[in-house]
Amino acid sequence: MKELERARWRCRRGLLELDIVLQRFIDKYYTQLSEIELQQFTTLLDLPDNDLWDMIATRKEPEDGSLLSVLRLLQTA
Repeated sequence: MKELERARWRCRRGLLELDIVLQRFIDKYYTQLSEIELQQFTTLLDLPDNDLWDMIATRKEPEDGSLLSVLRLLQTA
């Protein structure tokens, strides 16, 4: 549970739209993610807000193709 709360805290961002999408993602998918997907999610959270939002809004593709599975889940959240 401690990891879930830490992830919730990291999902608090500067863009309201990003906050909403990330919180929905946490509520819907976080507990179902594999270890690899959790690492991918952490990598996505390390990105600047605008870059992450552009990827979620499909304006930009990630340079690391391995992030696509988690990114697709974020896009459906």
